[in-house]
Amino acid sequence: MTAPQPWDRYLTARDHRVRELAGLGRRQGLGRRPALLVIDVTTNFCGEKREPLLDSIRRWRNSCGEAAWDAVDRIAGLLALARTLEVPVLYSAGLDTGGNPVLSGRWRDKNSRRDEDSDPGRAGGHDIVAPIAPRPGEIVVRKTKPSVFHGTPLASFLVDLGVDSLVVCGGSTSGCVRATVVDAFSANYRVTVAGDACFDRFDASHAMTLFDLDQKYADVTTAARAGEALQSLHGGAPADD
Repeated sequence: MTAPQPWDRYLTARDHRVRELAGLGRRQGLGRRPALLVIDVTTNFCGEKREPLLDSIRRWRNSCGEAAWDAVDRIAGLLALARTLEVPVLYSAGLDTGGNPVLSGRWRDKNSRRDEDSDPGRAGGHDIVAPIAPRPGEIVVRKTKPSVFHGTPLASFLVDLGVDSLVVCGGSTSGCVRATVVDAFSANYRVTVAGDACFDRFDASHAMTLFDLDQKYADVTTAARAGEALQSLHGGAPADD
């Protein structure tokens, strides 16, 4: 029996039938040399501490509140496993634009609170949160757009590491995670998304983005199952999704 999915409550019987008839959602698995990519788990998107979303977002406009910290707990487990297995770990985080309108691009047009980013009281917003902070030697890719691939050296790092597939987690699900996964798919990387290690400020956006990614671009699973898949490549028991 298929485990409940976060998108189940949003789909109609017709949607399920369309998915079956179209042959969508086939599992692809990981390649031989995966890497773990942790997307934008920063103070900007998590807040400084675990607190209700509507409280956190008053100070940090991009915060995803408790959902982000729930994901942080699962990401910490994936990181520990990846490091033990010597799976390459890469992070992404935003680039401090210093209020430069050219570096801000169209972001400045779509949010009425964008000017807060240059407030000295919000320094450190692009820092990865302490519980999953990078270790020396782990790569942090700085970016100005949703996809970690856009305008960054990520692809060259992956080539140098011999990476052929990605385990993706972080936030936001409907923004930077989605954009990165679609770009990875377009570059022919196999992608597994640890859905419960991703987060968004909108429940519906989170759920339906995971559904869309799972149908066309990636295997969406849990952090626990993604960990089992990594272990299976290093002599552990195979993961059966």
